[in-house]
Amino acid sequence: MSRLLSKIALNSDICRALIIASYIEKMLYNEHKFKRKQEPGGSIEVICGSMFSGKTEELIRRLKRAKIAQLNVEIFKPKTDVRYDDSDVVSHDANSIPSTPVENSSAILLLGTNTQVVGIDEAQFFDMELPAVCSQLANRGIRVIVAGLDMDFQGKPFGPMPALMAIAEDVSKVHAICLQCGAPANHSYRTVASDSTIFLGEKESYEPRCRDCFNTNS
Repeated sequence: MSRLLSKIALNSDICRALIIASYIEKMLYNEHKFKRKQEPGGSIEVICGSMFSGKTEELIRRLKRAKIAQLNVEIFKPKTDVRYDDSDVVSHDANSIPSTPVENSSAILLLGTNTQVVGIDEAQFFDMELPAVCSQLANRGIRVIVAGLDMDFQGKPFGPMPALMAIAEDVSKVHAICLQCGAPANHSYRTVASDSTIFLGEKESYEPRCRDCFNTNS
């Protein structure tokens, strides 16, 4: 009986290990598959989720790794987003990386000819041509990494994000923590009175919530 129980325990451990390995492999897709020097082929990666979920933090991490790999990196954000800095991309945790603010997505196509990796933050604020722009860049052999909110404050798909997620090779959905119950949060609940879809704000205007808490208070 003890041998049988030992075998069952061993098999359970193996199953758990395989599940964890599979999960890690998926999460590290970009660590193993990212563009290297002189390597052909472009791609689109999307990092999405609610506010305060770490989207910009993950974008900065990937871009810094690309710089460590000595790749030529260009970073863009919408000119309207000046919450933390006029030009830098800045996360809620105050990590930052220099960027170029642009009026519209077509301006991104004017980047230098030697660019190998392009980072785009706050993609939801760009115009609906952004997916076509990202496709053009990827077709040139450029690795494109995009971060943005996938849903607005009403829980509806936000701007060009749905189309970007559809054409991307890899989509990473990150989660915040619901401030009401502590569950994983995928909604951005607006705490101030405004019906505008685009309303720049931080912790004084939004809080992350899970599905149940979002629907209970909406």
